[in-house]
Amino acid sequence: MKLLFLGDVVGKGGREAVKQLMPELRRRYNAQFAVVNGENSAAGAGLTGGCVRELAAAAEVITSGDHVWDQKGFEQEIAMFPNVLRPANLSKLQPGRGWGVFRNPAGGEVAVINLLGKVFMRESAYCPFETVERILNDELPKHVRTILVDFHAEATSEKIAMAHFLDGRVTAVFGTHTHVRTADARVLPGGTAALSDAGMCGAEVSVLGREVESVLKKFRSGMPVRLPVVEKGNIRVDGAVVTYDPATGRAAAIEGFSEVVAVGNTI
Repeated sequence: MKLLFLGDVVGKGGREAVKQLMPELRRRYNAQFAVVNGENSAAGAGLTGGCVRELAAAAEVITSGDHVWDQKGFEQEIAMFPNVLRPANLSKLQPGRGWGVFRNPAGGEVAVINLLGKVFMRESAYCPFETVERILNDELPKHVRTILVDFHAEATSEKIAMAHFLDGRVTAVFGTHTHVRTADARVLPGGTAALSDAGMCGAEVSVLGREVESVLKKFRSGMPVRLPVVEKGNIRVDGAVVTYDPATGRAAAIEGFSEVVAVGNTI
């Protein structure tokens, strides 16, 4: 079987591109189950119920990261969406859940775990290594063999370390957050597919999905500058597909991809 994973969706343009391209990606790769990181889907920061409904038409599960609560009111809305995850290593007092077991339309179940990194990230997050260890050992049903981890982290070293830590225990570890797809897709010795960063679903001509001139002004001046999301034109859709054995949960192959979709008349 095959799993699809897409990197951080940025703004309305990213959402539109995912909706347009996902049916073709599923056909091309014969992928039965898809996960997208919706971290930046609402105007470039956070999620809303409307954004979730759009993305849910394309993917079975939507993950997030450090911007999960950026949109006012989503802390109430998240309870309406069992297919949306927030990082598992945030405080248990926060709404939502950090992992879940989901039905694969092709048969069987897939567990998805969402984690937040510590290096150069929010200090309020608990240790992701201890958190995932607890989930795997004490909480996740033992019969579930197919396990996908979205590790939303800044440092490549932390993401690589997590992949090795989970090698042989999960099907795949995808890094997100940097919006730049890395070239290190591989299957580790224990049978876990790994990719340090899946990239983004955002404007091809941009700086991480934001308007180039505004970002340059901010870097050059050092002053606060509004950074508009580029919502139309050529939108790049980055991600990866993993081939795995559902009986064992072991990955056999991983292939990264980057496609461009023309999106017009978006606001």
